[in-house]
Amino acid sequence: MEPDRIPISALQHFFYCPRQCALIHIERQWAENRQTAEGRLLHERADNPMIERRHGVRTVTAMPLSDAELGIAGVADVVEFHADENGEHPYPVEYKRGKPKTHQADEVQLCAQALCLERMFGQSIEEGALFYGTPRRRTLVTFDAALRQLTLEVINGTHKLFSSEQTPLATYEAKRCDACSLLDLCQPRLLARANNVNAWLMRQIRDED
Repeated sequence: MEPDRIPISALQHFFYCPRQCALIHIERQWAENRQTAEGRLLHERADNPMIERRHGVRTVTAMPLSDAELGIAGVADVVEFHADENGEHPYPVEYKRGKPKTHQADEVQLCAQALCLERMFGQSIEEGALFYGTPRRRTLVTFDAALRQLTLEVINGTHKLFSSEQTPLATYEAKRCDACSLLDLCQPRLLARANNVNAWLMRQIRDED
């Protein structure tokens, strides 16, 4: 990874939780749980570089991606190249464990891949797909203006986080935190209480002054 480019995978982490993103990519901490283990197994085939052609579609796995202007780089699980009379057109496919999520972290990651492919091949890419492990079928993702704008905002926010080299303070949200593999490392409930106490003490000091 070039020093001026952030990993595309960090965008998903930042969208889900900026503190998680900092723990993984700035502090270099990691812990595996059942969900991350299942995701790793799901990616095993896609993580092996390979090119194959089937039914007129050329499929490339573990394809390096990069966009110098946006300052992002990574590796696409799968990029399909669909051919027509005008040549081949890239179509990114990202593999995910579990079911489609209620938030857009996966869509942002896929859209960032599409932005890289557009820069690399000089083509507009309108659609890609997320393949989820539980239903074992694709969820189509349209790269519309709203998703592109959201993705650019996440890229900008992630760059700022990396530049700061600081880990955000912990806040506890049960639905988000309890499913995180970094829960024991992060200690959001304990640290959030400590932050609340510190904030209360600072207010008392200001009031006395």
